Amino acid sequence: MSNFDRNTSFGYRGGVSRAGTAEIDTGLRAYMLGVYNYMVLGLGVTGFVALGTHMLAVAREGGRQIAFTPFGQMLYASPLRWVVIFAPLAFVFFLSFRADRISAATARNVFLAFSAVMGLSLSSIMIVFTGASIAKVFFITSAAFGGLSLYGYLTKRDLSAFGSFLVMGLWGLVLASLVNLFFQSSALQFGLSILSVLIFAGLTAWDTQSIKDQYYEGDGYELAAKKSVFGALSLYLDFINMFQSLLYLFGDRND
Repeated sequence: MSNFDRNTSFGYRGGVSRAGTAEIDTGLRAYMLGVYNYMVLGLGVTGFVALGTHMLAVAREGGRQIAFTPFGQMLYASPLRWVVIFAPLAFVFFLSFRADRISAATARNVFLAFSAVMGLSLSSIMIVFTGASIAKVFFITSAAFGGLSLYGYLTKRDLSAFGSFLVMGLWGLVLASLVNLFFQSSALQFGLSILSVLIFAGLTAWDTQSIKDQYYEGDGYELAAKKSVFGALSLYLDFINMFQSLLYLFGDRND
Protein backbone atom coordinates (compact mmCIF):
# COMPACT_ATOMS: atom_id res chain seq x y z
CA MET A 1 0.00 0.00 0.00
CA SER A 2 1.13 3.56 -0.49
CA ASN A 3 3.77 4.79 1.91
CA PHE A 4 3.08 8.51 2.01
CA ASP A 5 1.52 9.50 5.31
CA ARG A 6 -2.15 8.54 5.28
CA ASN A 7 -2.78 10.86 8.19
CA THR A 8 -1.37 13.93 6.49
CA SER A 9 -3.89 16.71 6.01
CA PHE A 10 -2.94 19.46 3.61
CA GLY A 11 -4.39 22.54 5.23
CA TYR A 12 -5.70 25.53 3.34
CA ARG A 13 -4.62 29.02 4.18
CA GLY A 14 -7.06 31.07 6.22
CA GLY A 15 -9.31 33.70 4.72
CA VAL A 16 -10.30 31.68 1.67
CA SER A 17 -13.02 33.42 -0.28
CA ARG A 18 -16.21 31.77 -1.49
CA ALA A 19 -14.74 31.68 -4.99
CA GLY A 20 -11.57 30.11 -3.64
CA THR A 21 -13.56 27.50 -1.74
CA ALA A 22 -15.53 26.68 -4.86
CA GLU A 23 -12.30 26.25 -6.80
CA ILE A 24 -10.95 23.89 -4.13
CA ASP A 25 -14.17 21.87 -4.13
CA THR A 26 -14.08 21.60 -7.91
CA GLY A 27 -10.43 20.60 -7.84
CA LEU A 28 -11.06 18.01 -5.12
CA ARG A 29 -13.90 16.43 -7.09
CA ALA A 30 -11.72 16.26 -10.20
CA TYR A 31 -8.86 14.77 -8.16
CA MET A 32 -11.08 12.09 -6.57
CA LEU A 33 -12.58 11.27 -9.96
CA GLY A 34 -9.04 10.71 -11.24
CA VAL A 35 -8.34 8.34 -8.35
CA TYR A 36 -11.50 6.32 -9.02
CA ASN A 37 -10.77 6.26 -12.75
CA TYR A 38 -7.34 4.75 -12.14
CA MET A 39 -8.84 2.22 -9.75
CA VAL A 40 -11.54 1.16 -12.23
CA LEU A 41 -8.92 0.90 -14.97
CA GLY A 42 -6.85 -1.37 -12.73
CA LEU A 43 -9.86 -3.55 -11.97
CA GLY A 44 -10.64 -3.76 -15.69
CA VAL A 45 -7.10 -4.90 -16.50
CA THR A 46 -7.28 -7.48 -13.70
CA GLY A 47 -10.60 -8.87 -14.91
CA PHE A 48 -9.47 -9.03 -18.55
CA VAL A 49 -6.21 -10.82 -17.70
CA ALA A 50 -7.95 -13.23 -15.27
CA LEU A 51 -10.53 -14.21 -17.89
CA GLY A 52 -7.94 -14.57 -20.67
CA THR A 53 -5.65 -16.64 -18.45
CA HIS A 54 -8.51 -18.93 -17.45
CA MET A 55 -9.48 -19.50 -21.08
CA LEU A 56 -5.89 -20.45 -21.95
CA ALA A 57 -5.33 -22.59 -18.85
CA VAL A 58 -8.45 -24.77 -18.77
CA ALA A 59 -9.79 -27.17 -21.40
CA ARG A 60 -13.57 -27.34 -21.56
CA GLU A 61 -16.05 -29.77 -22.99
CA GLY A 62 -19.79 -29.17 -23.12
CA GLY A 63 -19.32 -26.03 -21.05
CA ARG A 64 -17.59 -27.94 -18.25
CA GLN A 65 -13.97 -27.72 -17.12
CA ILE A 66 -12.32 -31.07 -17.78
CA ALA A 67 -8.55 -30.58 -17.51
CA PHE A 68 -5.68 -28.14 -17.44
CA THR A 69 -3.96 -27.28 -20.69
CA PRO A 70 -0.13 -27.43 -20.71
CA PHE A 71 -0.20 -23.70 -19.88
CA GLY A 72 -2.56 -24.40 -16.97
CA GLN A 73 -0.34 -27.21 -15.69
CA MET A 74 2.63 -24.84 -15.72
CA LEU A 75 0.68 -22.05 -14.03
CA TYR A 76 -1.24 -23.97 -11.36
CA ALA A 77 0.53 -27.31 -10.86
CA SER A 78 4.21 -26.43 -10.94
CA PRO A 79 6.51 -24.42 -8.65
CA LEU A 80 5.69 -21.42 -10.85
CA ARG A 81 2.41 -21.11 -8.95
CA TRP A 82 4.34 -19.71 -5.96
CA VAL A 83 5.76 -16.97 -8.16
CA VAL A 84 2.24 -16.16 -9.36
CA ILE A 85 0.93 -16.10 -5.78
CA PHE A 86 3.62 -13.80 -4.38
CA ALA A 87 4.29 -11.59 -7.41
CA PRO A 88 1.46 -9.10 -6.60
CA LEU A 89 2.85 -8.65 -3.09
CA ALA A 90 6.29 -7.91 -4.56
CA PHE A 91 4.75 -5.20 -6.77
CA VAL A 92 3.05 -3.58 -3.77
CA PHE A 93 6.31 -3.49 -1.82
CA PHE A 94 8.14 -2.03 -4.82
CA LEU A 95 5.58 0.75 -5.21
CA SER A 96 5.56 1.45 -1.49
CA PHE A 97 9.32 1.66 -1.03
CA ARG A 98 9.90 3.60 -4.27
CA ALA A 99 6.98 6.00 -3.91
CA ASP A 100 9.12 9.07 -3.34
CA ARG A 101 11.63 8.31 -6.09
CA ILE A 102 9.57 7.34 -9.13
CA SER A 103 7.72 9.57 -11.54
CA ALA A 104 3.95 9.66 -11.93
CA ALA A 105 4.23 7.93 -15.32
CA THR A 106 6.33 5.11 -13.84
CA ALA A 107 3.93 4.72 -10.92
CA ARG A 108 1.02 4.51 -13.36
CA ASN A 109 2.75 1.90 -15.53
CA VAL A 110 3.79 -0.21 -12.53
CA PHE A 111 0.25 -0.02 -11.17
CA LEU A 112 -1.15 -1.33 -14.47
CA ALA A 113 1.49 -4.07 -14.57
CA PHE A 114 0.58 -4.96 -10.99
CA SER A 115 -3.11 -5.12 -11.99
CA ALA A 116 -2.23 -7.53 -14.80
CA VAL A 117 -0.18 -9.77 -12.48
CA MET A 118 -3.04 -9.72 -9.99
CA GLY A 119 -5.34 -10.91 -12.78
CA LEU A 120 -2.96 -13.78 -13.45
CA SER A 121 -3.08 -14.70 -9.77
CA LEU A 122 -6.87 -14.33 -9.48
CA SER A 123 -7.56 -16.46 -12.55
CA SER A 124 -7.60 -19.52 -10.28
CA ILE A 125 -10.87 -18.41 -8.66
CA MET A 126 -12.63 -19.19 -11.95
CA ILE A 127 -11.59 -22.81 -11.51
CA VAL A 128 -12.95 -23.02 -7.99
CA PHE A 129 -16.11 -20.88 -8.16
CA THR A 130 -18.94 -20.65 -10.67
CA GLY A 131 -19.08 -17.70 -13.04
CA ALA A 132 -22.53 -16.74 -11.76
CA SER A 133 -21.40 -16.55 -8.14
CA ILE A 134 -18.27 -14.58 -9.10
CA ALA A 135 -20.47 -12.03 -10.88
CA LYS A 136 -22.91 -11.93 -7.94
CA VAL A 137 -20.18 -11.34 -5.37
CA PHE A 138 -18.53 -8.75 -7.61
CA PHE A 139 -21.72 -6.67 -7.66
CA ILE A 140 -22.19 -7.11 -3.90
CA THR A 141 -18.61 -5.94 -3.35
CA SER A 142 -19.13 -2.99 -5.70
CA ALA A 143 -22.23 -1.86 -3.80
CA ALA A 144 -20.55 -2.25 -0.40
CA PHE A 145 -17.38 -0.53 -1.57
CA GLY A 146 -19.34 2.37 -3.06
CA GLY A 147 -21.26 2.94 0.16
CA LEU A 148 -18.18 2.71 2.38
CA SER A 149 -16.12 4.97 0.15
CA LEU A 150 -18.94 7.53 0.03
CA TYR A 151 -19.09 7.46 3.84
CA GLY A 152 -15.33 8.04 4.04
CA TYR A 153 -15.64 10.98 1.65
CA LEU A 154 -18.58 12.66 3.37
CA THR A 155 -18.07 11.96 7.07
CA LYS A 156 -16.82 14.76 9.32
CA ARG A 157 -15.53 12.20 11.81
CA ASP A 158 -11.74 11.78 11.92
CA LEU A 159 -11.04 8.13 11.08
CA SER A 160 -7.25 8.28 11.57
CA ALA A 161 -7.17 6.51 14.96
CA PHE A 162 -9.58 3.88 13.67
CA GLY A 163 -7.44 3.41 10.58
CA SER A 164 -4.23 2.92 12.57
CA PHE A 165 -5.95 0.11 14.49
CA LEU A 166 -7.08 -1.48 11.22
CA VAL A 167 -3.56 -1.39 9.78
CA MET A 168 -2.27 -3.34 12.79
CA GLY A 169 -5.05 -5.86 12.22
CA LEU A 170 -4.11 -6.02 8.55
CA TRP A 171 -0.53 -7.04 9.28
CA GLY A 172 -1.80 -9.80 11.56
CA LEU A 173 -4.17 -10.91 8.82
CA VAL A 174 -1.36 -11.02 6.24
CA LEU A 175 0.87 -13.11 8.51
CA ALA A 176 -1.94 -15.54 9.37
CA SER A 177 -2.85 -15.88 5.68
CA LEU A 178 0.75 -16.68 4.75
CA VAL A 179 0.86 -19.36 7.43
CA ASN A 180 -2.40 -20.84 6.19
CA LEU A 181 -0.99 -21.17 2.67
CA PHE A 182 0.98 -24.11 4.05
CA PHE A 183 -1.51 -25.52 6.59
CA GLN A 184 -4.59 -25.15 4.35
CA SER A 185 -7.00 -25.06 7.31
CA SER A 186 -10.56 -24.45 6.07
CA ALA A 187 -11.71 -23.36 9.55
CA LEU A 188 -8.88 -20.82 9.82
CA GLN A 189 -9.56 -19.61 6.28
CA PHE A 190 -13.23 -19.08 7.11
CA GLY A 191 -12.34 -17.00 10.17
CA LEU A 192 -9.73 -15.03 8.24
CA SER A 193 -12.25 -14.29 5.49
CA ILE A 194 -14.73 -12.81 7.98
CA LEU A 195 -11.96 -10.76 9.59
CA SER A 196 -10.73 -9.66 6.16
CA VAL A 197 -14.16 -8.35 5.14
CA LEU A 198 -14.38 -6.29 8.33
CA ILE A 199 -10.84 -4.94 8.06
CA PHE A 200 -11.05 -3.96 4.40
CA ALA A 201 -14.51 -2.49 4.81
CA GLY A 202 -13.08 -0.16 7.44
CA LEU A 203 -9.96 0.53 5.36
CA THR A 204 -12.12 1.53 2.40
CA ALA A 205 -13.68 4.36 4.40
CA TRP A 206 -10.35 5.34 5.98
CA ASP A 207 -8.39 5.28 2.74
CA THR A 208 -11.02 7.42 1.03
CA GLN A 209 -10.85 10.02 3.79
CA SER A 210 -7.04 9.93 3.71
CA ILE A 211 -6.93 10.38 -0.06
CA LYS A 212 -9.32 13.31 0.26
CA ASP A 213 -7.21 14.86 3.04
CA GLN A 214 -4.03 14.50 0.99
CA TYR A 215 -5.44 16.67 -1.77
CA TYR A 216 -3.97 20.15 -1.91
CA GLU A 217 -4.94 22.71 -4.53
CA GLY A 218 -1.36 23.94 -4.85
CA ASP A 219 0.12 20.57 -5.85
CA GLY A 220 1.80 20.52 -9.25
CA TYR A 221 0.64 18.12 -11.94
CA GLU A 222 3.39 15.56 -11.27
CA LEU A 223 2.72 15.27 -7.54
CA ALA A 224 -1.07 15.29 -7.95
CA ALA A 225 -0.86 12.57 -10.62
CA LYS A 226 1.37 10.41 -8.43
CA LYS A 227 -0.96 10.85 -5.45
CA SER A 228 -3.86 9.76 -7.67
CA VAL A 229 -2.07 6.55 -8.62
CA PHE A 230 -1.17 5.65 -5.06
CA GLY A 231 -4.66 6.52 -3.87
CA ALA A 232 -6.07 4.26 -6.58
CA LEU A 233 -3.72 1.47 -5.46
CA SER A 234 -5.00 1.70 -1.88
CA LEU A 235 -8.66 1.55 -2.95
CA TYR A 236 -7.93 -1.18 -5.51
CA LEU A 237 -6.39 -3.36 -2.79
CA ASP A 238 -9.36 -2.73 -0.49
CA PHE A 239 -11.78 -3.78 -3.24
CA ILE A 240 -9.84 -6.88 -4.36
CA ASN A 241 -9.33 -8.19 -0.83
CA MET A 242 -12.95 -7.60 0.15
CA PHE A 243 -14.09 -9.30 -3.06
CA GLN A 244 -11.93 -12.39 -2.47
CA SER A 245 -13.09 -12.75 1.13
CA LEU A 246 -16.78 -12.37 0.25
CA LEU A 247 -16.33 -14.87 -2.58
CA TYR A 248 -14.90 -17.43 -0.18
CA LEU A 249 -17.81 -16.88 2.20
CA PHE A 250 -20.69 -16.73 -0.29
CA GLY A 251 -19.41 -18.09 -3.62
CA ASP A 252 -20.81 -21.30 -5.12
CA ARG A 253 -18.11 -23.82 -5.95
CA ASN A 254 -17.86 -25.75 -9.20
CA ASP A 255 -18.75 -29.42 -9.00
